[in-house]
Parts: sequence; structure tokens; C-alpha cells
Amino acid sequence: MTFADILRTAIFSLRGNWMRSALTSLGVIIGIAAVIVMVSVGQGTQAEIDKMVSGLGSNRLDVSPGAGRGGGGVRMSSSSFFTLSEGDVDAIRNEMPEVQYVAGALRGGSQIVYAENNVSTSWQGVQSDFFVINGWEVADGALFEPQDYSSAAKVVILGDSVRRELFGDDSGIGQTIRIGRVPFTVSATLKAKGQGGFGQDQDDVVMVPLETARRRLMGSMGLPPGAVMQIALTVTDAKDLTYAQTELEALLRQRHKIGPGDEDDISVRNISEIVATRTQTTRLMSLLLGAVATISLIVGGIGIMNIMLVSVTERIREIGLRMAVGAGPSDVQKQFLAEAMLISLIGGALGIVIGIAGALLVGKFGALPVALNGRVIGLAAGFSVATGLFFGYYPARKASQLDPIEALRQQ
Repeated sequence: MTFADILRTAIFSLRGNWMRSALTSLGVIIGIAAVIVMVSVGQGTQAEIDKMVSGLGSNRLDVSPGAGRGGGGVRMSSSSFFTLSEGDVDAIRNEMPEVQYVAGALRGGSQIVYAENNVSTSWQGVQSDFFVINGWEVADGALFEPQDYSSAAKVVILGDSVRRELFGDDSGIGQTIRIGRVPFTVSATLKAKGQGGFGQDQDDVVMVPLETARRRLMGSMGLPPGAVMQIALTVTDAKDLTYAQTELEALLRQRHKIGPGDEDDISVRNISEIVATRTQTTRLMSLLLGAVATISLIVGGIGIMNIMLVSVTERIREIGLRMAVGAGPSDVQKQFLAEAMLISLIGGALGIVIGIAGALLVGKFGALPVALNGRVIGLAAGFSVATGLFFGYYPARKASQLDPIEALRQQ
């Protein structure tokens, strides 16, 4: 028999029991659709992690106050909370050769007002290296000048979301806004970063020089001299990150006169460890999703095998007649294998269509990120072919091994 004859015979046989064939392919449809949706979600989540890594930097350390972490309750005095200072920033810069950039920061929240427009957002008082460490780029205007940092100048840089809220399509450069009750001149706006890896709007931010924040926005808080809320730094080589963290902790314990065995008054966050943990979690989630999709395909494949075995039993006399008129065992095997492949391929094609639609709906209406690409669809098509071959082989082989004489005796 030629390939065309085998295909025509397989189509004729499936049409004769089209309802059973459709129900049999349902398992493959669900399995393939599940593969596309779940793999797309897994890849989308991994892409979000990659985006987070590029935004945070894999060679970065963040230092924050650690006061009040013990069992003695939260201490509210400024001297116990503001345990970091500009002196610590200078010591890190001068005594740790591994460090590439380092910057201290203060932060707070306030109402930002321009004319009749206002927005409630967070502001940060920063040092010059802060922009490089966090990957901020200027869209319009210019970053702070050295004298702006030393003189506590009333200048401000706006994130893209704040700029749009206050000025619409205008840049706002040179305009005067109020942070709380203090007037500031807009010196620059930043390029948009979009949503961060944790779902936050990275562009909803306002930045002023560190000394400006200390004197003009936090003056009433009675901060210790030179206090900062956070220190961020990057190392030149990511391989030195763990060593740099150890050296950093030792340096700050020495500067803060923390004795052996005493609790640290700071905490150091290693961004790479956070990213690695989240990557591992995502990998486990992807494996779980893949396992669920694989189970769906196995169930669909077992359904194909079961129906094909039933078909062999029902068509024993037909098989005997084919062999009696000259069909060989290989012809019979090819015919039944072609039927199983057709069921699987039709189910796979429908599953791909449903899976693509499902992935697009999840990406549009769901909270999970989705990355749909040709490789996912190719993977699903490959699974469809493999399912038909694997689960259709045994029934086809069983049909080809029937004795023609015994088959013709069946009623």
C-alpha cells in the first residue's frame, strides 16, 4: 500500500466513528493546550526575573539599619534607627577597593504639587553614584551638579510617571514644583523603566540631593548628623560579591563599635541571593507546571491507546480479510499507526490553537507574565507527534500480529 492509500483508509476508518475519535482526541487537545499555556507562563516568569536582575544588578549590595530586630521591641528614637551615616559611605569608598560605586540615601513620602496638578509619591535624597547604581538614565535636562549636593540646592529630578502626572506631555524642565511646602526647580526627568520585577512602578519616584533632603524635607525630624537610611553599592567584579559582603559587614561592625557576639545594628541584602532564590522558585514552578501538562498528555495518549485497542478487537475480521487479499503485517501496522497519528495530530492542532488563545488571555487578564514564542508551539507540535507514535505503536503492532485464519473465524 502507498502512503496515500494508508492515509485515505485511516481517514475513512476515523470518519466511520467520528464521535469516538473526537472524544479520544480531547485528551490530546487538553494536554497540548496545557503545555503551551504552562510553558509560556514559566518562560514569562523567567523573563520577569531577568528583567529584575538587569534592573537591580547582580553585583549589588544594599545596607539598611538593623536596629529593633531583636526581641526588645521596635525602638523609635532617631539615634537607634539611623545607624548609617555619610561617614560609613566614605569609609566604604576609601577602604574597600572591590567597590565600584557607593551612595547613601534618605527617603520619604509627600504630596508633589504643580499648579492644579498634584500626586502623592515617594522622594529620595541621593548622592551622585545613586543614578549609576540603579541604572537611571536622563530623558531631558541634566543630573545634579556637584555644588547642588554641597549647597542643599532646591532642585529635583522626576521619574516618568510623576512627570506625566504633573506636566502631561511636557518635560517640565525649569518649572517650579512643591514637595510638601518647599519649592523645587525641575532640573531633569528620567527615562521610563516601567514595572519592576516585584510589580512596582519604578518611575513613580522623585529625587533630590541628599543634603537637600536632610535639611529641607526632614529637618523637623532631628536626624543625627550625616545620617542616611540606606547605602547601596556595586562591586567591580560580581565574583567578589560574597567576599565584599563579608568585608563590608566587618568594616561597619568596627565603625559602629559592635563587639563580638553582639547583634548587628545594620543588615546587608545581597541582591544576587534574592535573585537566585527567586530563580530557583520559578524553576520549581516551571517543573511543576510541566509535570501537570505531561500528565495531561499521558492521559490523552492512554485514551488513544485504549480506543485503538478497542478498534483492533472490533475489526479483527476486517484485518483478516485485508491479510487474505494480500496485505502484509507491515501494511496493517501502518494503517493502525496512521489512525493513531491522525487522532493525535488533529488533537494537537486544535490544542495549539486553544493553547495560544489561552496564553494570550492569561497574559491579558491574568496576573502571571506570559512569553509566547515559536519554540513553545514547536515543542507542543513535537509532543503531539510523539504521543501518537508512542501510544499508537502497541495497538498497531498487535493488529499486525493477528493470524489471518483465526481473524477470519471471528464473527
